[in-house]
Amino acid sequence: MQVVVNLKAKKRLAARVTGVGVHRIRFDSDHLDDIADAITRENIRSLITANTIKIKSFTGTSKGRAHEKKSQKNKRGTTQGSKQGRKGARVGKKEVYVAKVRSLRRLLKIAKDRKDLTNPEFWALYKKVGGNTVRNKAHLRLLMDEIREKRKD
Repeated sequence: MQVVVNLKAKKRLAARVTGVGVHRIRFDSDHLDDIADAITRENIRSLITANTIKIKSFTGTSKGRAHEKKSQKNKRGTTQGSKQGRKGARVGKKEVYVAKVRSLRRLLKIAKDRKDLTNPEFWALYKKVGGNTVRNKAHLRLLMDEIREKRKD
């Protein structure tokens, strides 16, 4: 009959040597005496190469469900007929306003840099853009044309 030896310290040492967790260390039940005799790190390393001490492979979190969910999400259409909710529910009023104001201000800046607008004219239109008086780019171009016409008169 074989005497059961407490190999907890050996397991800890093997874990330290290999740099893995204690729970991943497995001992070969036929060579427990050899493992009990191993007292140095070098002994442990030689037992690992001899496959007396085995390291269980690492098990990570499965991505299967995540992949499945992503593929489902990609199948859902965003075409007309598949959308639910008002336009304002999908894209907020503020986001629409910010995008519009930025594009109009960019247009104004270009016109000012080209010397199409004088500084006071630029600021008059800039304030109109900020106050949401200008509807869109076409409207802004129309207002700029009106300003140019007035200047010629």
